[in-house]
Amino acid sequence: MVVSSPSSNLPVLDELKSNLPNVCGWEAQIASVVQRNEPVFLPKTNLRLENITSGFACALHMHQPTIPAGANGELISNLQYMFEHSDEGDNHNAGVFAWCYSRMGDFIPELVSQGCNPRIMLDYSGNLLWGLRQMGRDDVLNNLKRITCEPQYQPYVEWLGTMWSHAVVPSTPIPDLKLHIQAWQHYFAAIFGYDALARVKGFSPPEMHLPNNPDTLFEYIKALKECGYRWLLVQEHSVERPDGSGLWHDDKYIPNRLVARNSHGETISITALIKTQGSDTKLVAQMQPYHEAKSRGRQQIGNVTVPCLVSQIADGENGGVMMNEFPPSFNPAWHEIKGNGGGTSGVVGFNGTEYLELIEAAGVNPEDYPVCQAMNQHKIWQRVDPDKATPEAVAKAIEELNQTDHQFHMDGASWTDDLSWVKGYENVLEPMNQLSALFHGKYDSLVKQDAAVTQRSDYQEALLYTLLVETSCFRYWGQGTWTDYARELYRRGEALVKG
Repeated sequence: MVVSSPSSNLPVLDELKSNLPNVCGWEAQIASVVQRNEPVFLPKTNLRLENITSGFACALHMHQPTIPAGANGELISNLQYMFEHSDEGDNHNAGVFAWCYSRMGDFIPELVSQGCNPRIMLDYSGNLLWGLRQMGRDDVLNNLKRITCEPQYQPYVEWLGTMWSHAVVPSTPIPDLKLHIQAWQHYFAAIFGYDALARVKGFSPPEMHLPNNPDTLFEYIKALKECGYRWLLVQEHSVERPDGSGLWHDDKYIPNRLVARNSHGETISITALIKTQGSDTKLVAQMQPYHEAKSRGRQQIGNVTVPCLVSQIADGENGGVMMNEFPPSFNPAWHEIKGNGGGTSGVVGFNGTEYLELIEAAGVNPEDYPVCQAMNQHKIWQRVDPDKATPEAVAKAIEELNQTDHQFHMDGASWTDDLSWVKGYENVLEPMNQLSALFHGKYDSLVKQDAAVTQRSDYQEALLYTLLVETSCFRYWGQGTWTDYARELYRRGEALVKG
């Protein structure tokens, strides 16, 4: 489907180019859209902070990997494979999964028509969105377009950006971080339009993984900010205070400022909303964030008192609780909220960007957010003077800590002259790093000379395979078939780059 351009100087984006997902080629144009600074929710929200005691924000994460498992080895969605092999494992749930991907397009309009004031944040991987298009599931995509593009539903729904191919950040080669982020933005804009993309300001990392390698985290935040993101969803136990202590209890319920320092001593920061610990699917399925918010109140940030925010995310389709328990909990919760304050006072639902815009419009200064950093980094900076940091000093500190501290780990992969590996699954990680190195070795200098190279079909296909090999499922779903998929994707990608 072709999406009309909102302005004459932007190209119309097709979902597919050369029958592959549109994931590159318009980097400058996409950048001009995502770097818009105007408020997203503030002009439309019906919430007023002075009427609110506390709030909560729920996000749903949706993903299906792309696998080389079609009839003749074609790239297909794992969801398609589930439909075609319903006798294997839990594949009989394929129809329920597809419904879960679509059902917010029914729930939100129904709740709004009933006078409720719902909120939901959505995180769909690029793989999944492409897979739905491959399968011809216009019913699902059109349901999502309804709540994304129709103005009456925009106050209630927030999309979160993510890595196109569900790559976990710590073990993704640094040069590919921005490529995943941009690829998702390209494809989202092709489906939902530039205006919808301009409203995507929060980022949801696959598996809630946060790199703690100083250089990886620095480049990750740098890429997010260059791609227009204002905030990041962060797992509570993946961060620490600068002195190494955990987050203080109340600070989990207000924004934090995630600070990254690289091995040269440079710093960068981004706002973080803290996802609290716990069994994610059970908590969201039973609307626990709402019930927890009932016991919370207002908190001080600088000189301003604001409602606290309980933030949570879960797989939107995976497991019986999300399939079966979520709908009968989600919808009644909004009716209960409506009955206890009309949905706009007392305990209310927020979306992440909406909350941040409201509290900052009320006078909150982001510099007053509590500071956090990635877990274990304080141990490095105890050994290395941040003002005199060098890559050699940081590498030496990490090496010494690995040898002397069994609780210390740096699971992030960093891009150096000597490619570093993550423990375990070398049979996937090594090809992953090798294909990335081959891709950048072939194309980086060409793109530097001529940015239009990213519009070429050979670049698009090589990039796609580079991103696909980095899908986390090929490690987390076990050795065997899934690692075989990764090796086959690597083989095809290598042939493309070397061809």
